[in-house]
Amino acid sequence: MKKNYSMMLLCAALFAASCNSNDNLQANQSHQNHDSHLMKVNQDGDKVMGFSHEKTTHHFRLFADGGAIEVTANNADDAESRAQIRKHLSHITRMFAAGNFDAPMLTHGKTPLGVPVMQKMKEEIGYKYEEIERGGRVRISTDSKEALSAIYEFLRFQITDHQTKDSIDVMPE
Repeated sequence: MKKNYSMMLLCAALFAASCNSNDNLQANQSHQNHDSHLMKVNQDGDKVMGFSHEKTTHHFRLFADGGAIEVTANNADDAESRAQIRKHLSHITRMFAAGNFDAPMLTHGKTPLGVPVMQKMKEEIGYKYEEIERGGRVRISTDSKEALSAIYEFLRFQITDHQTKDSIDVMPE
């Protein structure tokens, strides 16, 4: 009986180790897939936006009436990145107002959350380009609860996919 009990304990220990090993492999694979996706988002984003993600910083803000997309040059003396940011965001403002979200779709490899509703409700959403120190921002606003929900989905998707660590909560402007 003792021999069988010892064998059962050994089998149980090996099974647990195997399960733990499989969990670790799956977690590692998931982490690698996530890292690979972020690398692709950054590479594709550099092409679509016309400036380096390494020389700039993105922020996505949620406000009571919408939110903002902000991009700044990391170095105050980087006039080239600052000019590229301003050109891109000015262009994005016009594209989004027309319901064209091709740039984020090309950057992320899929349609970001919120985009279908934002396209459908484009007449209910305002987009305003603003220059800020070191870069620019696109201010997004609406009076529609449905459009607001879509804007929040879109901005939260951006925060997550770009891993900006910005707050996903609505903040005062």
